[in-house]
Amino acid sequence: MKIKSLSIITMISLCMLGCNMKSNKPEIKDESDNAILVTYFSASGVTREAAINLGKATHADLEEIRPEQPYSEADLDWRNDQSRSIVEMRDDSARPAFEEMDVEMDDYNTIYIGFPIWCNTYPKIIATFIESNNLKGKTLIPFATSGSSGIEAACEDLKKAYPDLNWKPGILLNGKTKEEIAQMFGKSK
Repeated sequence: MKIKSLSIITMISLCMLGCNMKSNKPEIKDESDNAILVTYFSASGVTREAAINLGKATHADLEEIRPEQPYSEADLDWRNDQSRSIVEMRDDSARPAFEEMDVEMDDYNTIYIGFPIWCNTYPKIIATFIESNNLKGKTLIPFATSGSSGIEAACEDLKKAYPDLNWKPGILLNGKTKEEIAQMFGKSK
């Protein structure tokens, strides 16, 4: 009788554990055993603000991906076919250089990678970042800001380009306040 009761209790516990895993909150592990980094590229400052708020909500370290050659307003003109950003996005081999980062990727288990959506996907500097670091075995969570596009295409493109990496669903943080981002992660202010 004790074995049967123990089996039932074990099954109920496993079921409850499985139900708790189906949360609508973005997936992160307990910070006590998981070093978290929020890294981001921000051309105009919008993604930077989202990254700072995400870092606070997840109690993560923060590191910016800074291009060696900063983007000017003209470089970011998506209506000009000759602007730097459009030329890069049309070139599959483009890998814009970024400044050396003051962070050791080996210290982190979970890395949020943030960017603005360009041409319905991630900017090429994100490819440079991914290819410049050993991210195998890490949990990678894309996040983005955008004027009108979703993050779904960018996430699919990342999975297709880097299928050996552990990608989790992406998060679009358009216009989210620090309170809203904190609430997304079940954290108080």
